[in-house]
Amino acid sequence: MKAIRVGLVGSGFVAELHMHAYQRVYGVDVLVAAVAARGDAVTGFAKRHGIAKVYRDFADLVRDPEVDVIDICTPAALHAPMILEAMEAGRHVICEKPFTGYFGRPGDALPIGKLAKALMYERVSEEMAATRQRIAASGRLFMYAENWVYAPAVAKTAEILRATRDKILFMKAEESHSGSHAGHAARWDLSGGGALIRQGCHPLSAVLYLKQVEAAARGETIAIADVTADVGHMGNRLLPEDHRYILSHPVDVEDWAMMNLSFTDGTKSTIFAGDMVLGGVRNLVETYTTGGVLNANMCPNTGMVTYLTDEAKIESVYITEKVDRKTGWQFVCLEEAWTRGYIQEIQDFMECVAYDRQPLSGVDLAFDTIKATYAAYWSAEDGKRITL
Repeated sequence: MKAIRVGLVGSGFVAELHMHAYQRVYGVDVLVAAVAARGDAVTGFAKRHGIAKVYRDFADLVRDPEVDVIDICTPAALHAPMILEAMEAGRHVICEKPFTGYFGRPGDALPIGKLAKALMYERVSEEMAATRQRIAASGRLFMYAENWVYAPAVAKTAEILRATRDKILFMKAEESHSGSHAGHAARWDLSGGGALIRQGCHPLSAVLYLKQVEAAARGETIAIADVTADVGHMGNRLLPEDHRYILSHPVDVEDWAMMNLSFTDGTKSTIFAGDMVLGGVRNLVETYTTGGVLNANMCPNTGMVTYLTDEAKIESVYITEKVDRKTGWQFVCLEEAWTRGYIQEIQDFMECVAYDRQPLSGVDLAFDTIKATYAAYWSAEDGKRITL
């Protein structure tokens, strides 16, 4: 079998996670052959991971005849154009979340986050439909890097649903933490929204995926019927001393969000995302069915719980993401990349390329996640139920 050669776009936090996963692929011959990024850090990244080719221009990476797959690990505003350029050049594409978003157009008033969300919803829906059509026409694989679909706890939930064929009555799902260090997270024109799209896209995608697992197992057709939502902007109202641990500094985005989904089978789901929750990352999916309760506790979980007293002694020990201390009681995330599904995600994608099959997480999930997200933004702004 010919080796699959990957071209990585970006050299930041997400690119590091993907490289960690590529190094653990088994049964398929994979090589990250090239990386493209604008900043000077890309040279150190390439050296650290043994990547032979470094490009400063995305177009040069796409033109490289030795690259089979383009893995997009860039800010969200660049996703859609990069997807199309790569696929129309004959490359398979992996794209990090979110699929796309609304980042402004010429003539929009600033800041972008003040634009009517009904208009954002309309424009994003149109753009995504056109993008999905061009993806289908390309004949190449589109692989949506939604790691929650591959997280072992969510995968086990799906396995149980397939076996029991129970009806899902209600799901609660959450991703929250103390806020992002990245400046772009505060701006709508760079992130396409705030906590709901940056963090909430994960639990939302997991919920939508599990409803489709249920539908397939029961021979049903299930879709989103309508969305209601509320959002908050708390970080920019806090005093400077209140920001000691809370990192949220929104410019025109939300840092608190709650979305309620109604499905066409009459069932419900609630999604929460926040940038002001201390104690580390919370990644949770609770599934309530006609036959039981399935709680997927990715973070925090009790795989290992510690109580330590001396911060200096454990300075070099990694505990988990987004905790402000290592002392006291801590929930240690064992093999974080595995627990959150990054390793399984890349394994699936490489097998899809090798054996020409569709991924668990593809363009339909990406499309439905963003459509529901912008329906939620519209609902929150206008205070009404949005019918899909």
